[in-house]
Amino acid sequence: MTRTEILRIQKYLNSKFESSKYTIVNSQTTDDSMEVHFDGEFIGMIYKDEDEGEVSYALQMAILEMDLPSAADASLI
Repeated sequence: MTRTEILRIQKYLNSKFESSKYTIVNSQTTDDSMEVHFDGEFIGMIYKDEDEGEVSYALQMAILEMDLPSAADASLI
């Protein structure tokens, strides 16, 4: 991915989620993906897709069950 793409997507995420804590870095493994970090913590990947001249980006984020609040947490109700 180009530096311009990375900066545009980073700006989009920070604007969309009213934050300044999202950072995007090139993936070490492939040229068509980027790592998404929130406040320094890795949270997901963005993949670039080009089809018939149209470009889109897909955000993939895994949420581990152990990171969720307890099901017994009364504030969930």
